[in-house]
Amino acid sequence: MRTPQDVLAFAKEHGCQMVDLKFLDFVGMWQHLTVPISEFDEGRFEDGFGFDGSSIRGWQPIHASDMLMIPDPSTAKLDPFPKYSTLSLICDVFDPITKEPYSRDPRHIAKKAVAFLKSTGIGDHAYFGPEAEFFVFDDVRFDQTRHSAFYHLDSSEGRWNTGRDEKPNLGYKPRYKEGYFPVSPTDSLVDLRTEMCLELQKLGIQVEAQHHEVATAGQCEIDMRFSDLVTMADNLMWFKYVIKNVARRNNKTVTFMPKPLFEENGSGMHCHQSIWKGDKNLFAGDTYAGLSDMAMHYIGGILKHAPAICALTNPTTNSYKRLVPGYEAPVNLAYSSRNRSAAIRIPVAVYSAKARRIEFRTPDPSCNGYMAFAAMLMAGLDGIENRIDPGKPLDKDIYGLSPEELKDIPSVPGSLEGALNALRNDHEFLLRGNVFTEDAIEMWVNYKIQSEVRPVQMRPVPYEFALYYDI
Repeated sequence: MRTPQDVLAFAKEHGCQMVDLKFLDFVGMWQHLTVPISEFDEGRFEDGFGFDGSSIRGWQPIHASDMLMIPDPSTAKLDPFPKYSTLSLICDVFDPITKEPYSRDPRHIAKKAVAFLKSTGIGDHAYFGPEAEFFVFDDVRFDQTRHSAFYHLDSSEGRWNTGRDEKPNLGYKPRYKEGYFPVSPTDSLVDLRTEMCLELQKLGIQVEAQHHEVATAGQCEIDMRFSDLVTMADNLMWFKYVIKNVARRNNKTVTFMPKPLFEENGSGMHCHQSIWKGDKNLFAGDTYAGLSDMAMHYIGGILKHAPAICALTNPTTNSYKRLVPGYEAPVNLAYSSRNRSAAIRIPVAVYSAKARRIEFRTPDPSCNGYMAFAAMLMAGLDGIENRIDPGKPLDKDIYGLSPEELKDIPSVPGSLEGALNALRNDHEFLLRGNVFTEDAIEMWVNYKIQSEVRPVQMRPVPYEFALYYDI
């Protein structure tokens, strides 16, 4: 654990000229303030830096806008992207009057979730391992006016470009839905992903694997090694930052949108998770698929509260264009061993009790990791404490079931508004230990409805003209 003195010595050792202070807005994007190293001393770890909270989405009203960011010394890293040597620190957000942590600071919510876990006596650590998929494009253009709307994406890998005159067109472009694991030259992004991996490793983030994903046009996955909840949420922010910046310096662009392409697989963020006490994995046992009773009840909690936590794990209107049958998206709230058509999968290709875990496959990488991980943990803990029965596993291809066979299997909401309504009606489990507050949940729901759901509902989309212009 680094102390403030350690951080200052680290900055001096590396000749840092600037200090970049990063914090997460309510929606889930990093914001930052950069100061010269001459303005940064040990006292800043107590006094922090003031900023205007009214300018941050979902935060303070203008009449109470002053907020405070205080750097966490344990998060010190060298930022690999600025031209000049820059120390980077992740900050927690505080009220400058009370000096209390801000209830809408996502990092504070994640810390409270871990503290609640410990207070229950169930375990010491919640480990998360997200698999955040993304698309790499060569060009993106979009616009929205009162009388027009369009978007246009392009990729040299896009199957739609097999007939384009590229002088010459060499033809190695992944077929639709056949982009999983091809070698180069069909996989043209090996070196780019390796560059991303090397930058992540320089930051101390362990990478387990990288590969092309199922969709054509540059869908990729890089897997980080699991870590404790708050560290993993920090790492997820670094992950997005590194992936986007490495792409940009190679004249490419990355999106973590869940469903940028029509009739192609979307990008998910399958979340592996387990609870430990000391050096013991509490999810290992002798019930179904090598799980413990505790793990089964955790699954029960996730399945029970899934419609509500989707408002946090799948928090965009675009998320629900991925969560449709037919594109390997886990829409059915069931669990199964090995089975990727169920919302919860128990990996079986593990050879020790320490690796036993569950994988919740519904989330996507548009989420705010701090709040999404906290919500999943709180749902799982509710399952453990109330011994919620997950029911019987569904060990069959759910995608191949008939509507009659599916009628008794619950599914995720069909829209962001549906998920937000579920959160409104089912959030008591999130309030335990004051992890989430009524204020934070109310602001989340209202912000999403007013800033995303209603604006999307109000705008005609191009396909409506194809359907209805001559009606």
